[in-house]
Amino acid sequence: MKKLLFTLMLALGPAVVVAATPGEVAEGRKLREISMHGLTGETKALSTFLGKPLIINVWASYCPPCLAEMGSLDRLSRMYRDRFNVIGVSIDDYRDRALRFLEQANTAFPHFIDHRLGIENMLGANRIPLTVLVDADGRILHKVYGARQWDAPDAVLAIERAFGLGVGDGERH
Repeated sequence: MKKLLFTLMLALGPAVVVAATPGEVAEGRKLREISMHGLTGETKALSTFLGKPLIINVWASYCPPCLAEMGSLDRLSRMYRDRFNVIGVSIDDYRDRALRFLEQANTAFPHFIDHRLGIENMLGANRIPLTVLVDADGRILHKVYGARQWDAPDAVLAIERAFGLGVGDGERH
């Protein structure tokens, strides 16, 4: 069985590398600087959010699971607002659709739109929602595809561990 798994890994390994998004930054590597166009504010450089850990959530208005996880991301961002940053990035083509989505989502953290696909390609967002945990220096720690309940105890614990925060240190407001 182990031999079969090893053979499959060897056979599928190169296919995974070839199928990666062009320009994608892998886990363990640093993000490149990029300018982000604000949906809920001004245009900012990605580096503006570094210096403390960062969660980047990539979403689209046509994605029901994206909307479903927004409430838990917002609660998480409020609990840990002094410990890490949370931002959202829409891959929508149309700003008005993204803004309508945000009206429904009702989040307090900043959101940006990725018209030129720079962030989408850099993060490898070929499936959404995509949530990326980034350390304070801009290094990608984890990429999580699919919706989650981000303020659930197991998710909070995993995030605290990934960011090296003391367990249970979130300020609950």
